[in-house]
Amino acid sequence: MKLIVGLGNPGQKYSMTRHNMGYRVLDFLADDFGVCFDREDFRANYTIIKFNGENIILFKPITFMNLSGEAVALVMNYFHIEIKDLLVIYDDMALSPGVIRLKEKGSSGGQKGMQNIIDHLKTEEIKRIRIGIGEPTYDAIDYVLSRPSKEEEPLIEETLHRSVEAVKEFLKNGFLSATSRFSGGIKTDK
Repeated sequence: MKLIVGLGNPGQKYSMTRHNMGYRVLDFLADDFGVCFDREDFRANYTIIKFNGENIILFKPITFMNLSGEAVALVMNYFHIEIKDLLVIYDDMALSPGVIRLKEKGSSGGQKGMQNIIDHLKTEEIKRIRIGIGEPTYDAIDYVLSRPSKEEEPLIEETLHRSVEAVKEFLKNGFLSATSRFSGGIKTDK
């Protein structure tokens, strides 16, 4: 069993904000598989799909971003999911819009949802897909909780779809294959 976690904040108010890139990727992934998030437990909305003969949990914590680790730890303990089978998807201000980075481990880079997951699981050995939202030009909290500009949105939309394909590649052929095929940008990183 694998666990694919998309980070974001619950509620319509936040649905299209920069901070909800993880949620948006999971929404596109669910659409591709013709499923909806029909379950609520473990402080999350989730669904379980069968892919390549394996159960895959698509998981959106509803704890708000900074407490995401609480939900992730609950579901991993319940289903006995190993760290190697966890993939977390989230926004990253250090990357330009249009850029995604796949990493097998490392610090949170200041992303508080990811840091909370690291704290709860007591490891940095967590696979992740980081989606670029660009450096804020004003207050960071206001920036991540606002919508991308009209100029950025098409680029971000394309990046979200590339992230979906990266998840599918991870599920089919492993994380190294996904990294070699999808880590990078539609345009040059800062």
